[in-house]
Amino acid sequence: MDWLTYLPSLAQGALVTAWITLASIAIGAALAFAAGIARVEGGRAVSTLALCYTEVFRGTSLLVQLFWLYYALPLVGLSFDPVTTGIVGLSLHVGAYGSEIVRGALSAVPVAQREAARALNFGRVHTLVRICLPQAIVEMTPAFGNLAIETLKLSSLVSLISIADLTFRAQSIRNITLDSATVYTLTLVGYFLMSLVLMLAMRLIERMVRRGAAFPRAAHA
Repeated sequence: MDWLTYLPSLAQGALVTAWITLASIAIGAALAFAAGIARVEGGRAVSTLALCYTEVFRGTSLLVQLFWLYYALPLVGLSFDPVTTGIVGLSLHVGAYGSEIVRGALSAVPVAQREAARALNFGRVHTLVRICLPQAIVEMTPAFGNLAIETLKLSSLVSLISIADLTFRAQSIRNITLDSATVYTLTLVGYFLMSLVLMLAMRLIERMVRRGAAFPRAAHA
């Protein structure tokens, strides 16, 4: 069967897609927490800076951001290889959208609990780490799961900056064989299987968070 000959190349592209997606989710989550916490707990200057970052990367096209990072930055002396550029672009995108998830979850923590912590003479950091974050993380985990799946799907855009991901390899095979139906069906199956694995992983994390297994210290706070 001809389609069997497509699998090795598509599998290599899927590995690139998986690596870019996971790296972007990890870095983007760190940016999301930093920006989201800055919006809620930071001073005016820090909060404004975080707001500007969030609005710029939420208000512009991810594709244009990738093109800007790949084609415009080198003109001012900053250049990265395509994979690094793809990860940076996706991470900034994830961080911007994720920061709103973090901000919303932290803002949803009852004010009375913050006041109680203040009455017990807890510092701001102690209150954030031991009181607010454990509750907020439970609320934000499902939304981060959706964002992770969306990141996997958006990762196909990195093929446009010459990264040999799953979409890039599928397009290359299709250009040679003209077997559009088979190639793109296999590509759809590949993305679906990766989405399924990612979804199951995020549901497992959500279950662990809800049981308190991921934050044992919070259970004793």
